[in-house]
Order: sequence, then structure tokens, then C-alpha cells
Amino acid sequence: MPAADLYSTVKMFHISCVLLSGTLFALRGGLMAYGSPYANHRVPARLSTVIDTALLASAILLTTLIHQYPFMQPWLTAKVILVVTYIVLGVFALRRGKSRMARIGFLIAALTTYGFIIGIAVTHDPRGWFSP
Repeated sequence: MPAADLYSTVKMFHISCVLLSGTLFALRGGLMAYGSPYANHRVPARLSTVIDTALLASAILLTTLIHQYPFMQPWLTAKVILVVTYIVLGVFALRRGKSRMARIGFLIAALTTYGFIIGIAVTHDPRGWFSP
């Protein structure tokens, strides 16, 4: 497979994983907000782990294909920092928040961070949607 085709395939897989991961997180967050025990049921939790692992693997492959790496490219550095932030917020949203209202606040913060990560990915600028 030519390098351009490989890049396009991996990029589309990565984007699909981003959408699946975000959708599943939002669904689980919505279930949590309504007090459903299914928010942390093992099936969606394990599915989330599988999707996120594929997402990470495709991200690593993309960085090697385009020869742009975090801590060398400002937009990738910002994206990595925000991904870590998103993960921490997500853990507090789904499991560690002390009250349902706190978990809902963490959910809103996590989804906002998710949107900003997408803005950085689209613009290749650390300012994301706020870039000129």
C-alpha cells in the first residue's frame, strides 16, 4: 500500500475512533446524569477501553507517518496535554466525582475539552477553534 493510501486509511480509522469514543463517553455521561447503573456497566466500559486503545495506536501511527511529534510540534503538544486532561475529567465524571452534580460538572468540562481537542486536530494550531 502506498504511503499516501496508508496515511488516508489510518487517518479515517483514527477519526472514526475519535467519534466512537466521544459518542460512547457522552452516552455513558448521559446515563450517569440520569442515575442509570448502566453508565459504568462492564460492557460499555470495556468497549470504551477497546476503542480508546485503537485510538491511541492509530494516533501513534499517524505521528510516525507524518513525522510530527508531541513536544516538537506545538499543536500536538497541546493536543496531548488536553487528552490527558480529558481522561482525568472523564474519570471524575463517570466514577470519582463525589456527587452527581459534581460528576455532571466534570462531564461538561470533559466534553468541552473533547471539542477543543477536535479543534486543535482540525486546525493544527494549539489555539484550536480560536485560531485566526
